[in-house]
Amino acid sequence: MSETRTVTDRSVARDLTAFQQNILAILSDDAMYGLAIKRELESYYDSEVNHGRLYPNLDDLVELGLVEKSELDKRTNQYELTDEGYDAVTDKLEWTLSKFVTDDDRAETVRDLVETQ
Repeated sequence: MSETRTVTDRSVARDLTAFQQNILAILSDDAMYGLAIKRELESYYDSEVNHGRLYPNLDDLVELGLVEKSELDKRTNQYELTDEGYDAVTDKLEWTLSKFVTDDDRAETVRDLVETQ
């Protein structure tokens, strides 16, 4: 992305790739540095995540205003979800749940998942 864009409506956040959405979900818990995000993604995908895939996606999320980047030290950046990033995560959850929870059994499945967290 060459031009800085910010999320002014939900359409930009809804066009994110699954990989970008997973980064936002990881950052929902706490601010993290790049290698910690990489480890979380590798745990989820059960395979290596290349730096050449991770950092351009983080940069795109920063440009979109969904993630804030700050410097921890001269070599390490920290990434944190912005309010817009939080809204993007909750929007995705809300949409997914609206499609998945179609009856009481599925609602109970979601309640059980939430309770185990």
